[in-house]
Amino acid sequence: MSRPPDKDHWTPGVVEHSDHPPEGWLAALAWYTQRKPVFTGGNQVSLLQGGRALFPALCERIDQAQRSVWMALYIVSPLGQSSAVLQSLMRAARRGVEVSMVVDGVGSRDAPASLWRALEDAGVRLVVYKPLHWLWGLMDAGQWRRMHLKLCVVDDAVGFIGGINLIDDHYDLSHGWSENPRLDYAVSVQGPVVMPVLHTIRAMWTRAQFGRDWRDDLVQWVQDPHRLQRLKQMWQSALLRLSPQEQAQLIGDGDNAEPMRSAFVLRDNLRQRRTIEQAALRAIVQARHCIDIVTPYFYPRRAMRRALRAAAERGVTVRLLLQGKLDYRIAGIAAQVLYDELQQVGVRIFEYQPAFLHAKVLCVDEEWATVGSSNLDPLSMVLNLEGNLIVRDRGFVRTLSQSLQADFAQSREVPPPGTLNDRRRRTRVRRAVVAFLAKAYLRLAGSTGRY
Repeated sequence: MSRPPDKDHWTPGVVEHSDHPPEGWLAALAWYTQRKPVFTGGNQVSLLQGGRALFPALCERIDQAQRSVWMALYIVSPLGQSSAVLQSLMRAARRGVEVSMVVDGVGSRDAPASLWRALEDAGVRLVVYKPLHWLWGLMDAGQWRRMHLKLCVVDDAVGFIGGINLIDDHYDLSHGWSENPRLDYAVSVQGPVVMPVLHTIRAMWTRAQFGRDWRDDLVQWVQDPHRLQRLKQMWQSALLRLSPQEQAQLIGDGDNAEPMRSAFVLRDNLRQRRTIEQAALRAIVQARHCIDIVTPYFYPRRAMRRALRAAAERGVTVRLLLQGKLDYRIAGIAAQVLYDELQQVGVRIFEYQPAFLHAKVLCVDEEWATVGSSNLDPLSMVLNLEGNLIVRDRGFVRTLSQSLQADFAQSREVPPPGTLNDRRRRTRVRRAVVAFLAKAYLRLAGSTGRY
């Protein structure tokens, strides 16, 4: 691999092995070298609820694309609403826009072969991330680690991040069509925060196509402590040449950064293994007034459960919105075995009733929020590739909180148990079974740490 001649127009998928990477390369990858969220100011973030809001926004931007469209998706279905997005992608490719799409080999395995042929015939550069080989795939630990991302970037300028797959709101791969749309959220973004989203999609595409991406090169480079120190020195040197306002826009996570302050956070199996989880844990620990969590799959680590209990004990209003209509029964049982320990200290638990719940949202004090693909379970926290956007902007978080209020209003609050009843005895047995299954699953996937 060779370095691009112009460091100011660095290509994320190309990195040269070198002891002295160019400073333009360093600046472009600054967000990935950090294990904490790298906030930027000057972003525009808009909330999108469900495919009924996301898909028209995607179509509009793709139809206006002039240079490129990059997408990374877990599930792709040509039925219903999502068909319009696929048609927009093919139209863009036919008029000469570079359209690149990477899909997960498990999540999109049920899509018809005719769809993939139509996309490729139109000129879409389509690759599959870790195609599943049924004969030997389950014996390969890497096959248990999936690309769970839902990302798109158009013309390097407009990004889309969230939990919404390219599938109709009323359609489920396992349960078919439903009358009510599933509950889900995404965001559209413009500004500096789009850059790491683009880097991530290109890395996924390159890995699926060639088996190696820029993150491998970067991690290999910084494993040497002397190189890591040089990387930090170069980063600090680059910052010193910026004005205070430019520094705040690039890395500012304080009140001096220009609104809207946002950070794209990734969970991968290289350098960013716990960035999403640690950012959420820090926000929970620092909460003063309220915490709202919306997720379909809830079985977090002990540290996060302790933080939620501690928050409730110090007077923070903690609410969980989980599935009322289960898509996978084992996932519902895994969440339910934790109800008692949380409700004992005042955590309020709600189950969404109208339809399936697929949203992944955390909202703290109407000041901090994250929307993305990551659930609070072992698959998202330990195995899968996930991407979230963190927003520190009161206007945006207030809008999100108001939307969540409507979601909680359509939910049933789970009553706390009595001191002695059959439910608690059943919970102890179920909890032991769930813990055993979770541990076994993580071992099969090659994870050896404690969860």
